[in-house]
Amino acid sequence: MRAILAARLPTLLVIAKSPEPGRVKTRLSPACTPELAAGLAQAALADTFAALARVPAARRVLVLEGPTGPWIPSGWEVVPQSGGGLDVRLADAFGAVSDPDGGPALLVGMDTPQLRAQVLAEALSQGSRAGADAWFGPAADGGFWAFGLARPDAELARRLLLGVPMSCSSTGVALQDRLAQAGLRVATLPVLNDVDTVADAAEVAALAPGSHFARTWHTVTAGAVSAVSAGTVPPAPQGAGG
Repeated sequence: MRAILAARLPTLLVIAKSPEPGRVKTRLSPACTPELAAGLAQAALADTFAALARVPAARRVLVLEGPTGPWIPSGWEVVPQSGGGLDVRLADAFGAVSDPDGGPALLVGMDTPQLRAQVLAEALSQGSRAGADAWFGPAADGGFWAFGLARPDAELARRLLLGVPMSCSSTGVALQDRLAQAGLRVATLPVLNDVDTVADAAEVAALAPGSHFARTWHTVTAGAVSAVSAGTVPPAPQGAGG
């Protein structure tokens, strides 16, 4: 029975906003217009979908705020995000895929287009996941880019996530404290940088030069240089965000 359970493929989730101008990547302003920021967000999603498509999985689920569109690849289920803060929406995402007879569930965001499929495939392989109750992917800014549960359960997800301060430098530590208090064995994934600011975008594009994100970023920066040279827009300071 244990071998059968261990062989069950995971559910992979991406939590995201629709890549619409004004909805996503607003901290890239004023270096990027809302339209350019939305293009970068869509490129980051394309890279994320492509990476997760190469990870063996039973289900692939997009937990979405906003309307669907042709940017969603085939084979992805779409579940609307619930209301409330990010802690509530994350917990409810796990609740939506909770299955006592299923495999693990691992969720990633839309801000790490440099993610390599091999990282998740190895972590979720039958041999590597033996003995792991949870997965935690720390972000360089103190948050987290991935979170997973070996036995996804709505109540457990709520105990772990509700009340964790989100989108701040203490987010990751707070979640790790919850995992430790619950007595869960945690497999830690590599540290990745989220794309929140212009400096982040430049760094991530350099790390993944062949990605959709990098190609879009180079198009954006080339256009910005041309505009500055023409005197139509003021140069934005490196690292501008909001």
